[in-house]
Amino acid sequence: MKIYITDCDHESMAIEKAIFAEQGIDFEILNITQPDDIVRDCQDADALILQYATISDKVLSSLKKLKGVVRYGVGVNTIDIQSATKNNVAVCNVPDYGTNEVADHALALIMALARKLPLLTSDTKNAIWAYEKAIPIYRLQEQIAGIIGLGRIGLSLAKKLHGIGLKVIGFDPLAKQEDLPDFIEIVSLQTLLSQSDIISLNLPLVKQTQNLISHQEFSMMKKNCYLVNTARGGIVNEQALYQALVTNTIAGAALDVFEQEPPTDRALFALDNFIATPHAAWYSEQSQQDLKRKAAQEAIRLAKGEQPLYCLNR
Repeated sequence: MKIYITDCDHESMAIEKAIFAEQGIDFEILNITQPDDIVRDCQDADALILQYATISDKVLSSLKKLKGVVRYGVGVNTIDIQSATKNNVAVCNVPDYGTNEVADHALALIMALARKLPLLTSDTKNAIWAYEKAIPIYRLQEQIAGIIGLGRIGLSLAKKLHGIGLKVIGFDPLAKQEDLPDFIEIVSLQTLLSQSDIISLNLPLVKQTQNLISHQEFSMMKKNCYLVNTARGGIVNEQALYQALVTNTIAGAALDVFEQEPPTDRALFALDNFIATPHAAWYSEQSQQDLKRKAAQEAIRLAKGEQPLYCLNR
């Protein structure tokens, strides 16, 4: 059996090496992301682990031994799932390594926006002692939080928001009211956009969610609404967001993810009502270790022909 890690920008691969060594698995760490390079270098692969590599139809149809691919993380945008299914290749991710971390990060961004912490911190550090510059601030416990996407992370965030006293509504076409906690009310997307004081995005980037939040959606939101995206860049149209912020169509926004990372268009970064973090929501020491361990273990299951835990094209 042979497992290749096509690409990974983690500082250490000690966890993967230890797991493979314990199982007696032959593995190799590469630094390739393009299909032609993967086809050239991974002909004997039973399983691949990737971070940014493109797993195209050419890769999937050329690697005859390949049983499955595992993505470090949740999103699988660079993998041709339809081709993988056609070629009997399992596509797997690690969906539960950073659930609390992302929900905590979203909550922190919500609190920072709602309490206008960046403005107050900057002024205070610059000897401006004036809370009045942050007016208006509204009581969180009298606000409505709208969560778009009620998977693991969305539900975790919903519980945290409910725990501090917010009313929670949600939109997810795959969710059923009877399967959710009683404190979450399922509503239409239009209702969520128009009623929420805080909107958090917690859904994958697929064709149907590309530019889900754009000019029309911003026009439906309250003027005091805050938007937080810790999910995927591309769900929010960043040009539309810029216009919504500079025209005060909404009160503010926080993004941990961008369509291009790092962003080259930095217009948003000049705005006082915008917060940015560098795709960091997933990270804690524990979540990073879980990610690496679970990815390696899933690849071993695939290489051995065993049932994977997190197969997206079962």
